[in-house]
Amino acid sequence: MFLSLTFTLGSNWYFRYWNFLALVLLAPVHFFSDVSFFPWWNPAMLLERMQRFFRGLFENVWASFAAVSTFRKKGRSPHTAAVIAGTVGALILVALVFPILISADALFAAATKDLRNFSQLHFADNLFKLFSALFLTPFAFSLLYTLGVQRAGPPKAQTIPDADGVLFALILAAADALYLFFLAVQSAGLFGGPAYLAEHNIRYADWARSGFFQMVSVTIINLSVILAALVFSRRDGKAWKIVRILAAVLTAESFTLLASAAWRMTLYVSAYGLSFKRFMTYWGMIMMALFFLAAAVKIARPDFRFCRCAFPIALAGWLLINCIPVDYLVAKNQVDRYLNHESFAIDIHYLAYSLSCDTLSQLERLDSDAPLNRYDQTLGSASLSSFLEQRKDVARYQCSSWRTWSLSAFLAAR
Repeated sequence: MFLSLTFTLGSNWYFRYWNFLALVLLAPVHFFSDVSFFPWWNPAMLLERMQRFFRGLFENVWASFAAVSTFRKKGRSPHTAAVIAGTVGALILVALVFPILISADALFAAATKDLRNFSQLHFADNLFKLFSALFLTPFAFSLLYTLGVQRAGPPKAQTIPDADGVLFALILAAADALYLFFLAVQSAGLFGGPAYLAEHNIRYADWARSGFFQMVSVTIINLSVILAALVFSRRDGKAWKIVRILAAVLTAESFTLLASAAWRMTLYVSAYGLSFKRFMTYWGMIMMALFFLAAAVKIARPDFRFCRCAFPIALAGWLLINCIPVDYLVAKNQVDRYLNHESFAIDIHYLAYSLSCDTLSQLERLDSDAPLNRYDQTLGSASLSSFLEQRKDVARYQCSSWRTWSLSAFLAAR
């Protein structure tokens, strides 16, 4: 519910895109919570509920037609259903044949030009919505019917296969040794400074801006390996103890990798400023650190349910970043750097159009009468004020309808 409300807060297209995908994923998880075998903290529930969702869309499509038939039998007017079906069929026929007749005869096309323009102006959008609704109604009815008649059955017996702990011990030992060597090389670059890197023909700025995305990806792999070892290893004997020790070492190394990535990202931001992707990278590293904390708890207490903790953390973290004015902070950082002469250019187009309306209040701190090419040589000679006014027009257009209204666009339009 809170995730749905975020659409009224910001106007960042990135957040809206991923929020929509998250809602598409979370809706089946919620709809089938009462008719599923697996609880929400069991990862197997995701596949089960998605299967139930798609089955529900298609397996009871007949239910809508049966309901119409029942209505026809019980209602006082036996021709109601026939009138509705005939009207829909007539509209579909006209919509299919009319364009063909227009292309077949130029005189007919000229005679119906005004009618077509009037219909396109007043009815085209509504007819499209009507046909879309009629097409989707049987599937939506099928889903609702499935939710109404399905009940949860007896819980399935879960059998988790257990493997010999030696298998995961060897994998974890290899990973631990590899990361130990990697961190030793990393520490030489971190503490050696530009002079040490210059000896190896590496520029300090190039070294600082490379690798943090890869290191964040590596920590995701590490987390997967740790959880697989803890879940699927046979919990007896010395091998199990060794697995837990090696998993703890890998967790500590992963924390160090995240710290190294954060350090290098900070070096890069101090040199080139903040951007939306760099801000989200910070958020991603914080989330990964929280997940590794949960993994550390599972290493200490093997019966601890990792997903029961990680799923709410992930959703809460995503809701939190949606409520933080990321674009505003990015624009403030970039404008501050320019006004303090830490940067000699500023990407006006990126801040104004690639990000949300939250950036406009910070861009107005610049000299509005100056030409755009004063701030960015790739732009023209128009004034900054006219450029920002165009962006405000977009914000006003978004505020003109409740479907596209957001607090971000409303404040920018003012």
